[in-house]
Amino acid sequence: MENPNTARMLRCVRSVISAAFKLLVIFIVAYPFLWMVFTAFKPYRETITYPPTLLPTTWSLEGLTSCLAELDVHHFMKNSLVVSISVLILQYIVIIPAAYAFARVRFPGRSLLFGIVLLGFMIPQQVTFVPVYLIFSKAKALQSYWPQILPFVANAFGIFLLRQYFMQIPEEIIESARMDSASEPKIIFSIMIPMARTALFTIGLLSFISLWNSYFWPLIMTTKNTFRPLSVGVAMLKSVDASIPWHTLMAGNLFLTCPILIAYLFANKQIRKAFVYSGIK
Repeated sequence: MENPNTARMLRCVRSVISAAFKLLVIFIVAYPFLWMVFTAFKPYRETITYPPTLLPTTWSLEGLTSCLAELDVHHFMKNSLVVSISVLILQYIVIIPAAYAFARVRFPGRSLLFGIVLLGFMIPQQVTFVPVYLIFSKAKALQSYWPQILPFVANAFGIFLLRQYFMQIPEEIIESARMDSASEPKIIFSIMIPMARTALFTIGLLSFISLWNSYFWPLIMTTKNTFRPLSVGVAMLKSVDASIPWHTLMAGNLFLTCPILIAYLFANKQIRKAFVYSGIK
């Protein structure tokens, strides 16, 4: 028979090891972010000192003021918001009825079409860059928001994930609604969407983060700052001819990161509520 004191000691050791491992993971994830935040509030001379320090010895707004002076943050952030929010709205308009059709509507070729959708997120995005660029170039639509919006409207992963959630909803609920003469749009808005709210917020959060951080695609699709997002604008703070102004660059990244953190905090709260509301586990 195992000694109770030994078992208690083993549990304590496991708890300590587990807590230490969690703290290590948190430190690895949070350290670059903390470095960015503290560097944004350092004067330039401290960003180039050796050995480097995490906390600034002198707190300064030099990086923020120089960032706002060199970069029109309001303009670039407006472009990022226009692109991100437009894509999210259009994605929901496309993926919700598509996922419902694949999950609950029987029609000829459904399996084949769903297989094509699965291929959509199995093929690397880099493969489609050149043909999509040529399409927008021939349409003379490069200098606009459309090349940054239209290619991302059909979210294959979103259709797949939402379809899986729709398939978990009991068929009896849908049949009861149909017996009460509920139309298909009413079933989608009154039953399917509330019960799959978790998936919708997850898809929205992942799409928003991907779109907000996108750099290569808007860079090649635009040649003027009129339609470029904040990610491209922040990259322009990096001087080629002189030494890198790290405090200015980190201040720009601070402006770039804050909306993502706000979106994550908002979506995280809504996802927890959705689990309690819908009962999906």
